[in-house]
Amino acid sequence: MKGKTIIMIAGLSGTLAVGLGAFGAHGLAEILNNTGRVDTFQTAVDYHFYHTLALLFIGLLALVRPNWKSLPFTVWSFIGGILLFSGSLYILSLTGRTWWGAVTPLGGVGFIMGWLGLFYAALRNDQILPD
Repeated sequence: MKGKTIIMIAGLSGTLAVGLGAFGAHGLAEILNNTGRVDTFQTAVDYHFYHTLALLFIGLLALVRPNWKSLPFTVWSFIGGILLFSGSLYILSLTGRTWWGAVTPLGGVGFIMGWLGLFYAALRNDQILPD
């Protein structure tokens, strides 16, 4: 996966995180208060943002180190983590259906695998920045 593509994904993910965060704070405030899940929704937004910024960093890294072949694993792990972790918390917050909480740890595993993938990419490559 090319750095430009990763950065574009990060841009879309960041747009979605800002939009959902603002909509949650304003347009969905009554629903979230009714379900008692304001904090849960905020956690979803927070992790969505953290991993969007990580995707941006990886995209920039891929631009300077395109030969790091294990970076796509990290990218896909973070995307899966955002969808499963944050996505399940968004849905749980809005619907009050607590069984969505069973999906959340799968997203957490995606995040962990992504960070381990980044570790592995650095371990396999002696040089992080170009000469």
